[in-house]
Amino acid sequence: MKASESIPTMKGSLLGIILHDICEEIRLDELREILGAKRVERTFKHATPEYVRFEKPPVVEQLDPILLSSGESLRPQVKYYDYGVVSVILELEFDADWDELVRLAAQWVPSAELERQAQQIVRARLKRIAPAIVRPYTEWLSEDYYIFLLSDVPDRPSGVDLLSQHGGEIAEMLRGEATPLAQSESQDVLQANLSYYPNDLVVVGWNAALVYDGPSGAETSVQILEYANSQLLEFRHYDELLTRELAGVYRSLKQRAGFWRRWRMRAEASRLSSLTVEVTELVERADTAIKFVSDMFSARLYRLAAAKVGVPEYKNLVNEKLHTAGELYRTLIDEFHQSRGFALELMVVIILLIELVYLFRGKY
Repeated sequence: MKASESIPTMKGSLLGIILHDICEEIRLDELREILGAKRVERTFKHATPEYVRFEKPPVVEQLDPILLSSGESLRPQVKYYDYGVVSVILELEFDADWDELVRLAAQWVPSAELERQAQQIVRARLKRIAPAIVRPYTEWLSEDYYIFLLSDVPDRPSGVDLLSQHGGEIAEMLRGEATPLAQSESQDVLQANLSYYPNDLVVVGWNAALVYDGPSGAETSVQILEYANSQLLEFRHYDELLTRELAGVYRSLKQRAGFWRRWRMRAEASRLSSLTVEVTELVERADTAIKFVSDMFSARLYRLAAAKVGVPEYKNLVNEKLHTAGELYRTLIDEFHQSRGFALELMVVIILLIELVYLFRGKY
């Protein structure tokens, strides 16, 4: 895409990040051997201690360019996270002015074609990576997020100037709108911004972000935004899983009545307890996959991105359902113990009656 010669243009790229939750776990060491792939190295905006890192860096695979129906050529990159998420990043380079960027955003944010291409890429990789996949899911949840990377802007304005001079266009881009937004809506979009140096800027929306930075700083921001969305995807999965399981237990309680219902509660309680422990462990693994100890900018950006895409809300839902599952487990166990106690008392009474029968029979 080329703008008019008389209008200064910006260079950069649009990243479509489409994530799929395909399984419970991906064994990264085994996957690395299968693909002969590298893993993400630690890249942070400024000098940081050694312990600021991914706990288990995702495996990265570069694929050949693909051609869209509109004629654009994209470079796909696939990342595999140990907690079962596969991220496909599709990069579309641009050379455009602000008006063209707004039109580009309206066309691609969101994009059904990019989502379809990403799913096809992941499904095409499944057979090869199957040995490294643990407990694959039959149905996948997905999340998509879009990032506008501005690498070369005429006159190299500061982040503050970029925001003040082109805030309206930035808000439209992050909303995927081709027409100006109301002032209140623009302010809502633009208030979620961060800068580390004078000449950089990150503006985070719920479905898209703008990153104005050099290559290393931009890479850091992209990784954090991608990670926040992968967390959202995981918490959505756990929320749906717990919702289904709790609904199943409630149905089981309604269908069974009387003594035998209580007697069967132990099996239900055992299954619910196992699920609670399993989900708690998986939530902790996804929640601590990356650490930002002493890297305040990365930590602030992560908190901002997580809040914008909805990670805390889903995390709270999962924790509430884990609490409900725990309470329900205790209720089921109490009912089982009551049933067992009643059974034991009944057995004692029967034994006493038998003894009494034999006692009186011996007297007559």
